[in-house]
Amino acid sequence: MADEQNQPATGNKNEKVGLVVSAKMAKTIVVEVTRRVPHPLYKRIITKRKKFYAHDEQDSARVGDTVRILECRPLSRTKRWQLGEILRRAVVIGELDAATEAKKN
Repeated sequence: MADEQNQPATGNKNEKVGLVVSAKMAKTIVVEVTRRVPHPLYKRIITKRKKFYAHDEQDSARVGDTVRILECRPLSRTKRWQLGEILRRAVVIGELDAATEAKKN
């Protein structure tokens, strides 16, 4: 019984993995989730995309990052997801330029 109380109650929450396409809003990111499914009639594999608004409390995600989002209670009219973790950071062009300059010198 004591072990059950120490663990966070996550339950069976839905989770998705996608790419951050916008991080311009305060504490909100837009995540595009792509999935490949067969066409209902023609059975050809097609790519379906859907955008989800997710809550990012620390504003840590940037455009291009691959993130995991978790389902949560409605936070606003459009936000029903929250940032779970950042799986892969996007490559920033400014950092690449600094790295190439350091190699040249």
